[in-house]
Amino acid sequence: MNKYQLLFIIENSLSEEDKTALIDKFSDLIVSLGGTVNGIDKWGTRTLAYPINYKTEGYYVLINFESGPDAPIEIDRQMRINDGIVRQMITKKV
Repeated sequence: MNKYQLLFIIENSLSEEDKTALIDKFSDLIVSLGGTVNGIDKWGTRTLAYPINYKTEGYYVLINFESGPDAPIEIDRQMRINDGIVRQMITKKV
């Protein structure tokens, strides 16, 4: 099992319930792929460094998790499909 960090930005125009639902969806996806979620840090609304799709603010979330090497590929694919995610990045912890 490898350790990973998943940082993603949720569209700020979504309601709090929708933001929580997205966070739960991806933490459940990690577990369903055989991983374990070690922590979820909600950074809250922050100003983006540059506009992305004409948006200047986003809701930042950091998830620390452990999984096999194939899970990050599927998580990234699912995040790219989702319209509520502005940007995502998965890095392997050393």
